[in-house]
Amino acid sequence: MCTAATYQTKDFYFGRTLDYDFSYGEEVVITPRSFPLYFRCQNTMDKHYAMIGIAHVAGNCPLYYEAVNEKGLGMAGLNFVGNAVYGKEQPGRDNVATFEFIPWILGQCATLEEARSLLERINLTDTPFDEKLPPAQLHWMIADRGGAIVVESVQEGLRVYDNPVGVLTNNPPFDRQLFQLNNYMHLSPKDPPNLFSRQLDLRIYGRGMGALGLPGDLSSQSRFVRAAFVKMNSLSGDSEADSVSQFFHILGSVDQQRGCCEVGEGKYEITIYTCCCNADKGIYYYTTYDNHQITAVDMGMENLDASELISYPVIREEQIRVQNLR
Repeated sequence: MCTAATYQTKDFYFGRTLDYDFSYGEEVVITPRSFPLYFRCQNTMDKHYAMIGIAHVAGNCPLYYEAVNEKGLGMAGLNFVGNAVYGKEQPGRDNVATFEFIPWILGQCATLEEARSLLERINLTDTPFDEKLPPAQLHWMIADRGGAIVVESVQEGLRVYDNPVGVLTNNPPFDRQLFQLNNYMHLSPKDPPNLFSRQLDLRIYGRGMGALGLPGDLSSQSRFVRAAFVKMNSLSGDSEADSVSQFFHILGSVDQQRGCCEVGEGKYEITIYTCCCNADKGIYYYTTYDNHQITAVDMGMENLDASELISYPVIREEQIRVQNLR
């Protein structure tokens, strides 16, 4: 499925993996400040914050999977199948379709606290984009350098959770994902002491034994625990190269390889892409399943006052540097 994470050194970073069995032809898309954002039940935003992320563009509408705006606020939608419940339009509420949710928040919120305030009025509707694109069952992580929250629209209503870990996967609901970390409080990056018995001379026989019991399967809950452990114990320099490299290593701990997760006859879930955005600078980095070279798109190098979408095709072919080329 998918994993999202935050990371902070000198700058704040936000990104995710997209794990699925096929692609919708997504692109890196920059929405400039003057590109009109149309909403089915709300007024058009003719002026708004610029944003960058990966989206499927349909009818000149950017359907963002995740994005970061020019103020440093990031948001990602992850599959939440079987738990997501959306309603009909409600009077007196900000009725927003799920495919509009990311631009609705990032277009007008500069901070996480502003997003929290906007969520108090929101009603996520079951409005489809069109007959071929029904509403996806999702939950979302929203974050800036001050913190992170998870938003879930479920049978009981809209739930907003503080996310002290800065990691999100798919099912179960976030409060249960977070609770499961209690089962792994013994994990450590340090060598483990012998707590088994004072009567036995038990010794470590290799490095990394402090993390014995860290789950390694591809299920959502296991990926949450693994990504949380790696992220919370990650250390890197604070340069851009060091930070970006470490972020890709964090999400690399939950990569999905073709053949390991069968979803149908001859169909396998893979990590289609992994992204990392420097939210402070608006630089979007990504790799794909077949292209491990990091590609960057810098929002600051574009005309952010333009009125048309700016898009770049995702480079999917492997880029190999031959060091001894003659």
